Amino acid sequence: MDPRTDAERPRIVIIGGGFGGLTVAQKLHKAETKITLIDRRNHHLFQPLLYQVATAALSPAQIAQPIRFIFRDQKNVTVILDEVTGVEGNHVVTRDAGLIPFDFLVVAAGASHAYFGRDDWKDVAPGLKSLEDATNIRRRILDAFERAEIARTDEEREALLTFCIVGGGPTGVEMAGSIVELAFRTLKAEFRNIDTTRSRVILIEAGPRILASMPEKLSSKAQQGLERLGVIVRTGSAVTECRNDRIELGTEHIPCRTIIWAAGVKAAPVGGWLGAKQDRAGRVVVEPDLSIAGQPNVFVIGDNAAVFTADGSPVPGIAAAAKQQGKFVAKKIAARLAGKPESTDPFRYINQGNLATIGRSEAVADLGRIKLWGTIAWFFWGFVHIFFLIDFRNRISVSVDWLWSYLTFGRGARLITHPAPPEAPDIP
Repeated sequence: MDPRTDAERPRIVIIGGGFGGLTVAQKLHKAETKITLIDRRNHHLFQPLLYQVATAALSPAQIAQPIRFIFRDQKNVTVILDEVTGVEGNHVVTRDAGLIPFDFLVVAAGASHAYFGRDDWKDVAPGLKSLEDATNIRRRILDAFERAEIARTDEEREALLTFCIVGGGPTGVEMAGSIVELAFRTLKAEFRNIDTTRSRVILIEAGPRILASMPEKLSSKAQQGLERLGVIVRTGSAVTECRNDRIELGTEHIPCRTIIWAAGVKAAPVGGWLGAKQDRAGRVVVEPDLSIAGQPNVFVIGDNAAVFTADGSPVPGIAAAAKQQGKFVAKKIAARLAGKPESTDPFRYINQGNLATIGRSEAVADLGRIKLWGTIAWFFWGFVHIFFLIDFRNRISVSVDWLWSYLTFGRGARLITHPAPPEAPDIP
């Protein structure tokens, strides 16, 4: 038993309760240290399934877990619900708790939406990064059908039943497929004045193909699967304007009342806190051991770090990569705390696969030498996502809901829980 008090033990501060931050804290469960984990939300969120909350397939509680509950039995962890506003010397500055001292700092603060210089679009084209985003988008989607039911003109009804998703990455692809299934399967017998199967779901990608991070063959399979479901895929189409009543692609105007942004992310502004070099995306340029140049006790991981593979390509901002980085950093800190020689090997990302689901029994999976698509990829995708959920209860709950949805096409979370806000003023 370590006779030192909390004040005498080495202090580790972790900013962010995502996969990276949680992994660092969990891997240090045996360390004689004081760990303070700070997050501005009280829950850990499984972001890969946010789109299912946004499309009423799952409820928020099924993909989130209170951080305090996760660490209820790990006595060396203190959880603080607060917002970090900066770093001064060896102290983290928070909005309410004040200065929190550290001997080691791990920054895993996540990312937000990137509108590429058009932040004025965020009110009409919300992104998907939090539970608040997901329930907001769910309200917009469900409200569009309700408003279409009482629309007075065909033009208004058509615009309300048009859903545009900007960005052909995994989030955009999965969102498009899920909205089609909601409209074409779940809702088709529930309305009297509209035919929900006449809805248009348009996936817009500026690049030459969707799922650009995957091999071209899987990208093609994904597009074919989406088009079989009824999604209209528009590649090579850059969005030039988002408005309340339409989206513009150059000179083409598409009447549309629901726009969802899935085109990009930007790192939290941690580079400014740390006075560290940043890349063009705002990520901190880290050393091979994920520390900051000149600050070997400060580590940056996950979406906040510019990390590259052996061939020079960026490490993807996915849960598996964040967990690997968290494990790597925890091992280095544990060695220093124990006074043992630490490895000089740099962090190396191990690609465990790249997955995307398209819809019912449709998915693609890039597992290195093995490429899967169709039903087998869909089952593999489901198994992996259930495995990564934090809590056993959530794994069972999600499995049961997916089975029920598969057998009945039903979605049990179709709730409009708060009224639609007034429409934002149009962009001049």
